[in-house]
Amino acid sequence: MDIRSFFLLIAVGCISGCAAVDSRTVFNETEALVIERGVKKIHWRRGGDEDAKVDEEVKDLLSRELTAADAVQIALLNNRRLQATYESLSVAQSDLVAAGLLRNPVFDAEVRFAQAGGGTGLELAVVQNFIDIFFIPLRKRIAGAGLESAKFRVSSEVLNLAAEVRKVFYTLQAGEQTLQMRRQVLSATEASYDLSKRLRAAKNITELDLAKERVLYEQSKLDLRQAELQVLRGREDLNNHLGLWGGATKWKIQGTLPDIPEDEVPFKGIERKAIEKSLQLAALRQDIEQAAASLGVVWPFAQFSDAGIGASSEREPEGDWATGPAFSIPLPLFNQGQPAITTAQAEFRRAAELFAAEAVTLRTRVRTAHAAVAAARDQALYYSNVLLPLRQQIVRQSQLQYNAMQIGPIQLLMAKEQQIEAGKRYILSLLDYWVLRTELDLLLNGGSGTVSEPSGGSIGEQESREARGGH
Repeated sequence: MDIRSFFLLIAVGCISGCAAVDSRTVFNETEALVIERGVKKIHWRRGGDEDAKVDEEVKDLLSRELTAADAVQIALLNNRRLQATYESLSVAQSDLVAAGLLRNPVFDAEVRFAQAGGGTGLELAVVQNFIDIFFIPLRKRIAGAGLESAKFRVSSEVLNLAAEVRKVFYTLQAGEQTLQMRRQVLSATEASYDLSKRLRAAKNITELDLAKERVLYEQSKLDLRQAELQVLRGREDLNNHLGLWGGATKWKIQGTLPDIPEDEVPFKGIERKAIEKSLQLAALRQDIEQAAASLGVVWPFAQFSDAGIGASSEREPEGDWATGPAFSIPLPLFNQGQPAITTAQAEFRRAAELFAAEAVTLRTRVRTAHAAVAAARDQALYYSNVLLPLRQQIVRQSQLQYNAMQIGPIQLLMAKEQQIEAGKRYILSLLDYWVLRTELDLLLNGGSGTVSEPSGGSIGEQESREARGGH
């Protein structure tokens, strides 16, 4: 190979260059996105002293009674699935770096042996895809849109996890409160059953009445055991979200479910706010940008995307060198680029339609979520302001009548049991409210999600039956 070919190889290598991939800046931009939506802090575990500091922070949070905010923070620092999600930022950043590089040149060599023993022929060629030079800006535009989409999707996953942890935490709080209620119910039914046995021994009640009281007592045992199991499941569900195991699972939660707040989310403008904040829609916008950029690449160069230019040197068997330019141009005999163009057009239209569909779905979800929150709020307040005071009044009047010997002790215990059951349903209605409120806040902050079904605190047949004095 002569000196001209040698310098050509060096020039191609310099143009191609190399680039390092640093995802820290991309992660910091992602962190800024979620912080402005209410998240306190996130951390990407990459090894080093910073990870040890985060572990100490998690340990400190676990050493005290957990609030919902504490649980969310632990999950954002310690959840391994979320850590795995962050790696998509590295992939997208690498794609962007790769998009700014030329393809590697292709080096060809051919060796030919003369039949008559006149020496060995050698042909060397270096070919670079020259169309690739025009592709670089468009490829970077495609990869840049992909990187932005990755940031939006990772941010959405952060918000979704935070909301899911809150719902799991509220469910555990409701389970703990229900467990306390079930213990009170068991105590009440046990006392009622003991009294019934004494009354039956004195021939004051029938065998049927005694059997009914025992059924209530035995059912209370089963209900208590079920409540204990629900609390255990709730704890393990929260452990899973927090990424905890072993001795780290000995934490305690703080307090009970919060009361209904006075302020509520106004309906006016919620659709617009959800659309503007939606990270999912932002990611889909970038998908449209990617599809448009891909169409811009395919349309003008579909037939000649593999065309190349370079240099070729040939040594004849006699030892003489011949050097000149080399070209590599595909002949569009069978594939003239129409399939690639049609595919790119279809991808663009699909991205646009998916964006429109997601916007419609989001509007539906946020309207439904707002209505569900309003209904859950009304229900919880109805229990708090109407049914619970009524149950308290019934117990108080039953106590007075019992003191006046106008009713028996069984009726008094029944009134107290029904008061406890109404309290349990109030807890469930509170849980419904906070779960639905969390989902509404998630939609309005840019996350994605669906509207949950009520957990079972609805006012219906059970409460009507209790109002009539039944069990």
